[in-house]
Amino acid sequence: MTREEQAAFLASPLGRQAHQQTRRQFFGAATRGLGGVALASMLNPLGTGRAQAQAPPSPGDQAGPAMSPRQHVAKTKRVIFLYMAGGPSHLDLFDPKPRLQSMDGDAMPESFTQGQPIAQLQGQALKCMAPQFAFKQHGQSGQTISSVLPHTAGIADEICLVKSMVTEQINHDPAHTFMNTGTSIAGRPSMGSWVTYGLGNESSNLPGFVVLTSAGGGQGQPISARQWHSGFLPSRFQGVPLRSKGAPVDYVANPLGVGHECQRSVISSVGELNQLRNHVVDDPEIATRISQYEMAFRMQTSVPEMADLDGEPQSIKDLYGVEGLDGSFGANCLLARRLAERGVRFIQLYHRGWDHHGKVKEGVANASALVDQGSAALVKDLKQRGMLDDTLVIWGGEFGRTPMAQGSGRDHHIKGFSMWMAGGGVRPGMSYGATDDLGYHAVDNVVHVHDFHATMLHLLGIEHTQLTYRYQGRDFRLTDVFGNVLNDILT
Repeated sequence: MTREEQAAFLASPLGRQAHQQTRRQFFGAATRGLGGVALASMLNPLGTGRAQAQAPPSPGDQAGPAMSPRQHVAKTKRVIFLYMAGGPSHLDLFDPKPRLQSMDGDAMPESFTQGQPIAQLQGQALKCMAPQFAFKQHGQSGQTISSVLPHTAGIADEICLVKSMVTEQINHDPAHTFMNTGTSIAGRPSMGSWVTYGLGNESSNLPGFVVLTSAGGGQGQPISARQWHSGFLPSRFQGVPLRSKGAPVDYVANPLGVGHECQRSVISSVGELNQLRNHVVDDPEIATRISQYEMAFRMQTSVPEMADLDGEPQSIKDLYGVEGLDGSFGANCLLARRLAERGVRFIQLYHRGWDHHGKVKEGVANASALVDQGSAALVKDLKQRGMLDDTLVIWGGEFGRTPMAQGSGRDHHIKGFSMWMAGGGVRPGMSYGATDDLGYHAVDNVVHVHDFHATMLHLLGIEHTQLTYRYQGRDFRLTDVFGNVLNDILT
């Protein structure tokens, strides 16, 4: 082709379209075209003019949920994860150890610690630290709970207390990543993204995955936004942060002078332009952008209504210990219930304040005072509304704390820690698993993070080995190649 012919081609409509395409888009379109010709020739050996083939949509382009129909009957519809960021001390909250009490200040036996990963106590003399609070049995189930959690003690018969959790990452950020995504490799989809990808969203006016944060009670380690990111899944599945103080979402209100009908016209016009572009480049992210513009428009009405607590009776506000949206964990718990009522699939509440390398007694007491009432209130409120049966509530952090002292605090600990779950098909009023006499190793019914993820997905009606997404030539899943469902804790 001569220079003059090239210039004429680029000036034509076909040439302008080809020039706008990326190399990857060009070869993708060419491959689909060749595949279509091949399929047409097989369907119609006499000529391709009588049969047309259309390439199947990619997984990211599908309109419906990936796991439809589900593999088995779901016991829960939604998840609320009360995430205690920083590592709450199981030894001071849920797992009393009389032997540790009697050995307070003594050298930690090397048989427990030799060859084990330690975060900040490396090379230091390891001394036992007794549990810092009294424990009592509560409810008909006799669950043993610390005195700093009086409200949680009141729901002892509703919770399943798992005392044998283990994880693989001993520092905060990779441990958060492992708990949220099932791997320490950054950039993978979070569990909320996997759930909404697999099941879709019950709400047409709110996102399927919502994140709320609060802080207080201790060192507030930062939480990266990638903890609720969609990774290689289409970005419409990533978590949407909301606030319980001030405007719940930035820019959700119309600018001054712009009315509802005017905004509707703008959204429709932008959507049409994006559709035209998507017909050319076939980019899943353009489809995501279209749907997100539409969602944002609907949220202009749904979010203010959801965040308006005027209709809540005073008894409910008293239950949560809040008067309004003040940014507290209690307010976030009340918003979580309102979001769950409106069909949001996965709701994650981070409370940053559980990193207690020093003054663990004071820190645990302060952090507990900020989250205890809201956590218990959420379970009670869901139950009285008939929602607890199909809502899975989870309480826990990225790891626990050491039986050894770090001055007046405790170091990070991954070999044994506690979480609790309530509702959603989990057996209430039971303790599951155990750590050793000093609370160091999980020794009975050990529960890995992969097992936790597999069980959560099972309760949602998903066989965890089947929820996969092909990326870079490999089928990925939340549980990687691991994970066992904890049938013993299910109803």
